[in-house]
Amino acid sequence: MVLEEPRALDELRALDELRALDELRALVDRHARTGTTPTAVPGVVVSRMTTSGSPDESTTGTVLAVVAQGTKTLSVGGTVHGYGPGQYVVASVDLPVSGWFTDATPATPALGMGLTLRPEVVAELMLGPAATAFPRPAPGAVAPAVAVGRAGDRLLDACVRLLRLLDHPRDIPVLAPLVEREILWLLMSDEQGATVRQLGLADSSLNRVRHVVRWMRERYSEPVRVAELARLASMSPSAFHRTFQAVTAMSPIQFQKRIRLQEARLRLLARPGDVAGAAYAVGYESPSQFSREYRRQFGVPPSRDAALLRQTLDPTGAAPA
Repeated sequence: MVLEEPRALDELRALDELRALDELRALVDRHARTGTTPTAVPGVVVSRMTTSGSPDESTTGTVLAVVAQGTKTLSVGGTVHGYGPGQYVVASVDLPVSGWFTDATPATPALGMGLTLRPEVVAELMLGPAATAFPRPAPGAVAPAVAVGRAGDRLLDACVRLLRLLDHPRDIPVLAPLVEREILWLLMSDEQGATVRQLGLADSSLNRVRHVVRWMRERYSEPVRVAELARLASMSPSAFHRTFQAVTAMSPIQFQKRIRLQEARLRLLARPGDVAGAAYAVGYESPSQFSREYRRQFGVPPSRDAALLRQTLDPTGAAPA
């Protein structure tokens, strides 16, 4: 009997996990429109994706994303993550990524929810209950900015209760912050907790990198000087380069290149014929180098890619307003 009790407990938790996942799927299906839909709960979105296809370039934000149905692949620098129903991905730095769904169709869409991770709430938990619950990271220790884990029954249940509030809007101002804190605590206590906990540590290596990432996003067209970035992070150049690579899975030069190319893609969507103008605007000195790197990143030349994007957004061929 003693040997069977742990097995019975595991089976009960597995059933709870399946029930929670089924309800999460139903809630997202009811509240999500095609694409990503903001909700009445602050910081919470639901998504429905009906097509699989080529990688979509975007940025992560600082977010928890939980998959209720479907599978997705996420490429961050040189690292590729795959996750599916009952799994989550957390991002603690706003990074440029490529993502694509592998099995989404109109009949079986990919369904999921997202919650913005607020560093100030993580910090409150770190200064309160977590002050002694978790060991302080070793000096210079850093966790990757993007990590994938299994949600499990307790986290799925908390996500379900958060989405249930959409049917009870009067309760949102009081109960949503409580459930948000519960979700953050469960994440901080989970296998990928270090990625979330370091969000709340003002002096963490991750937050130093986050500061530099914000600075680079605001000045993406300027040349990158690692020594200057290291000074912003209050690190030596070698320590900064190593830490930046560990957090983002990219070097500073690679990170800037991804940001420049994503920004150029947006510019070309509005003016597809002005390849040279887009190149110069994002910091390239050579349009030919820009075109080579653009094709390497997106698979087609800049003008062709812009035309395909415009056709996808408006199949009638009309120019966007």
